[in-house]
Amino acid sequence: MLLTVNNLEVRYGGIRALQGVSLNIDRGEIVTLIGSNGAGKTTLLRTISGLLRPVAGTVAWVPTVNGHAIGAELTRLAPHEIVRLGISHVPEGRQIFANLTVRENLLLGAYQRHSKQQIQEDLRRCLTLFPVLDERQAQRAGTLSGGEQQMLAIGRALMARPRLLLLDEPSLGLAPLIVRKIFQIIREINAEGTTIFLVEQNAHMALSVAHRGYVLQTGRVILGDSASRLLENPEVKKAYLGG
Repeated sequence: MLLTVNNLEVRYGGIRALQGVSLNIDRGEIVTLIGSNGAGKTTLLRTISGLLRPVAGTVAWVPTVNGHAIGAELTRLAPHEIVRLGISHVPEGRQIFANLTVRENLLLGAYQRHSKQQIQEDLRRCLTLFPVLDERQAQRAGTLSGGEQQMLAIGRALMARPRLLLLDEPSLGLAPLIVRKIFQIIREINAEGTTIFLVEQNAHMALSVAHRGYVLQTGRVILGDSASRLLENPEVKKAYLGG
């Protein structure tokens, strides 16, 4: 087990955005969370990464280091401490630094790291994974296309060398050809050993790359299963897969 969310409740004023949410993510998986707009998907990612505080429940981080499980209760930690533990968040809308260059954006992802050699190794890895960013290293990030900005946001998160990558709506607003490219890259990142928790409006695409999935409805997890079974589930098909 890498991450366990247990009975999580999050409120915005008097509105309960998450109600008793429980799920788990194992090392090496791609786990996806699907649901309609307003279901609470982004709220869950922001709570895991420390940007929101729950009123109840826990988020337990239990990676294994040298064969020994080490644990942390994430709801007590600040966002930068959670990044240091090995969790990176690619937010909805990308939120790159528009006035900085592509290279500067990527290096900011490694701001808590100290080994210059490892940072350069990971920079080369990102530029190999995203060749278009290599070509545009000196270009201001705000002049990139939407797809290129999404690649930059993912690359910036990878520069922290995460064990778990949180992806919030990576296909949002992108052309179908670019969406396919982004999801191909998601598969490659996972194949290299990074665990991924994917929130995605395009349920069919998300379930096609995931190992397991959960369905979130009005702040509650109503279903969890293998991705292949969710793709064949009649209720999931009707609600999220267009048939």
